[in-house]
Amino acid sequence: MADVLTAEAVEQELGGLAGWSGDSSGISRTVELASFPDAIAVVDRVAVVAEELDHHPDIDIRWRTLTFRCVTHSAGGVTVRDLELARRIDEIVRSAR
Repeated sequence: MADVLTAEAVEQELGGLAGWSGDSSGISRTVELASFPDAIAVVDRVAVVAEELDHHPDIDIRWRTLTFRCVTHSAGGVTVRDLELARRIDEIVRSAR
């Protein structure tokens, strides 16, 4: 199991992740897509990546607005796995715009 990152480490990593916020208990990002189908397409692509990484975000879908929350529940906080997933989510969102 991965170790939970310190608050300082999470804060430093968030500096390189545009739009993400949070602390050592969890990180999140909200994005708005052009349409509901575009938002669902992003969720579908994130699902594929999450399965590849065997690490799954919490996703809130509100019409064309998506909120992603990453936390390693089994570790009790943010780990390097969450940061990797956040980076992959960012790639997907960038390519969808």
